[in-house]
Amino acid sequence: MQTPISYKDAGVDIDAGDALVERIKPLAQKTLREGVLAGIGGFGALFEVPKKYQEPVLVSGTDGVGTKLKLAFEWNMHDTVGIDLVAMSVNDVLVQGAEPLFFLDYFACGKLDVDTAAAVVGGIAKGCEESGCALIGGETAEMPGMYPPGEYDLAGFAVGAVEKSKLLTGKNIQPGDVILGLSSHGVHSNGFSLVRKCIERAHDKLPQTLDGLPFREAIMRPTRLYARAILAALAKHPIKGLAHITGGGLLENIPRVLPAHTAAELRLSSWPQSELFAWLQATAGIDDTEMNRTFNNGIGMVVIVAAEHAEATAATLREQGETVHTIGRIVERQQQPCLLVD
Repeated sequence: MQTPISYKDAGVDIDAGDALVERIKPLAQKTLREGVLAGIGGFGALFEVPKKYQEPVLVSGTDGVGTKLKLAFEWNMHDTVGIDLVAMSVNDVLVQGAEPLFFLDYFACGKLDVDTAAAVVGGIAKGCEESGCALIGGETAEMPGMYPPGEYDLAGFAVGAVEKSKLLTGKNIQPGDVILGLSSHGVHSNGFSLVRKCIERAHDKLPQTLDGLPFREAIMRPTRLYARAILAALAKHPIKGLAHITGGGLLENIPRVLPAHTAAELRLSSWPQSELFAWLQATAGIDDTEMNRTFNNGIGMVVIVAAEHAEATAATLREQGETVHTIGRIVERQQQPCLLVD
């Protein structure tokens, strides 16, 4: 007679999954907001679009954390990548002028470590709380043989809403408009394949600190969440366009929101380069163009406004805790959609 094989024997621990759900519930509870009808634990999460919207348009975004996770595994730093996960999607839906409403996550691993998963989800809950959106559901997938021990993958999904008449499309952007740049926290979640190569190249000559933080903390500092500051500015000022600076850096992301006849002219000297980005540029040995099409290089979100509204918009953003630089202007497009000038 053959020995019975349980699901746990096959590598899937249902009890561990249940324990994780119980750890997650109080974290998710802190993120609840108007509109949540049913959250964690059901088959489907329920959310009612707030009644303040007359003609609501739903805006959705999905993303991951990329190869930054490889460093999280190597350095055993799991408490901030959840914030990255939220920020990557929430900052994207903001670009259309949308208020983030709710978030769902997907956590996949070969063998579920409840403490590691709880640390990751703790970061997700913190990111949701800071952004004003509810963590209302998700999926934890334990799949033996799919991932090496100690490794996992993450995906996140954010949904926001905006009044149809207030959708940001960038169509009104014109030459003479001002480009404001909001400072980033560091690398955020893009360019980590090159970051890892730089760490490999530097080997045992890594700096002890960067920008006042221990090296690893500076590298792993989570993506900045811009939701509250941007929503406050949108409520007070006629912002024409926003761009979340992710993969492709400033040079690739700003043109995504520009009309075909316009280009962005960025003045390199208009914002300071941090020690972190200076180290990456020097270690990689890359020029300014490559630097600004790989990394955010210190600017995590771009705001485009008419020149007469630039000062007041910047003041509101600073009141909300943002560091704001006037980094360039909109010009007539000649060839390149985004130009770097000294």
